[in-house]
Amino acid sequence: MADVLSGASIHRWVDQFESPLNVLCEAPLEANVRALAAVATDHDLDLQIHFARKANKCLRWIDVAKRLGIAIDVASDVELCQTLERNIDPAKIICTAAVKPMPLLHRCVSNGVTIVVDNADELTAIQSVASCSARPAKIALRISGFQHRGQKLNSRFGVDIDEFNDVAASFSGLLATPWITLVGLHFHLDGSSIDQRVSAIQQILPLVDALDQHGRPLEFIDIGGGIPVRYLQCEDQWTQFQDEHERSLLGHRDAITFDRHGLGRIAGDGKVFGELNSYPMYQVPVSAGWFSQLLHHKLDQSDAAECSVASAIRDRGLQLRCEPGRSLLDGCGMTIARVEYCKKHSGGYALIGLSMNRTQCRTTDDEFLIDPILVSRASDRDTSDAMATDGFLVGAYCTESEFISRRRFRFPRGVKRGDLIVFPNTAGYQMHFMESRSHQFPLAKNVFVDEHDSPYPQLDPIDRC
Repeated sequence: MADVLSGASIHRWVDQFESPLNVLCEAPLEANVRALAAVATDHDLDLQIHFARKANKCLRWIDVAKRLGIAIDVASDVELCQTLERNIDPAKIICTAAVKPMPLLHRCVSNGVTIVVDNADELTAIQSVASCSARPAKIALRISGFQHRGQKLNSRFGVDIDEFNDVAASFSGLLATPWITLVGLHFHLDGSSIDQRVSAIQQILPLVDALDQHGRPLEFIDIGGGIPVRYLQCEDQWTQFQDEHERSLLGHRDAITFDRHGLGRIAGDGKVFGELNSYPMYQVPVSAGWFSQLLHHKLDQSDAAECSVASAIRDRGLQLRCEPGRSLLDGCGMTIARVEYCKKHSGGYALIGLSMNRTQCRTTDDEFLIDPILVSRASDRDTSDAMATDGFLVGAYCTESEFISRRRFRFPRGVKRGDLIVFPNTAGYQMHFMESRSHQFPLAKNVFVDEHDSPYPQLDPIDRC
């Protein structure tokens, strides 16, 4: 990212492909995959990594996954079609879609793709599809509702573990048919807590053992995604922002968000309540270090010697599966937008209009709390008389709420039409998760730069369709 921004071509690329533009690179993903795989090797553990396609829609990631020998996690029929069309072995595809219409189930079953089952209705539908196609369906049952430190980890996904025996009894008829093969257990947990995942694994293993005793041995357990990343190198930046934001909400300093927006927090009675509705920009451990700590973690064994998560999975002859998205795409891309205007608002701040809309760098969080980077149109422009500008980045949708960011930024050397605003490290979820083309605006183009070969950007195949 730094190399691209320091070059002379970035403005030309935006002129050619239009604004906003997503610029991506494969190399960081390859390094991230190898780092996770190395941790599993250190533990002598059979690991299958599934790249979560929902994290970024570019088709080139499928090709990279195939080259690296990892698998793919799909969350829709279109994602599955695209993955199959690029010749991924169906045995290396898992479908974790939250909602599974019949066409998706038909495609999964007919191609031998493992389906993560979320409820009884899905299982009944799968059995119907499989019996008509005369091909067994491979399924993994998603479990939820684990107990952790006296509290229940509720989720909208999966079968509650407290109801597992009843559900398993009701499923027994379907599972006994030749059309359904239960191959694994899966769970999805919000956030990235290691301790919560250890609790989930500890509570899933007895289910694995019980199924094995009843003649239904499993192939894998799947811990889903949530492997964390760190966006900031300095923890002080993260803590200072939270402290100053809190002071701003309490009125102890000038506002640093539009209308003192709480970003998930609210002030009352001289206190601030709630949590920031944002991904934690600084956290430890992350990525491979986080994964290593998870596998090293000791399980409570009342009737056996203490063992680690890795050894408990390995000793049962199970494969461990996961579906990272953000952590595999850490460092893989950035979003670049052109400044179309800068005007003074009657409120005393500037409005800096970007040629993009707020969905083109956003998830369901209130804010992406990484400072943007200003790239001037001409690196040698005279800034001797430039006036500092502070205000808000706004987008192209025709609503008063159309803020690219609710934070107030200060540009010491000013900002002008034709300059570029760069949002770094956006490949994981920020680029595509919420993107919309309301007002008939075109979606952002996605280009890849190969750091070893030609630096000229190549359109992703998804933009050539």
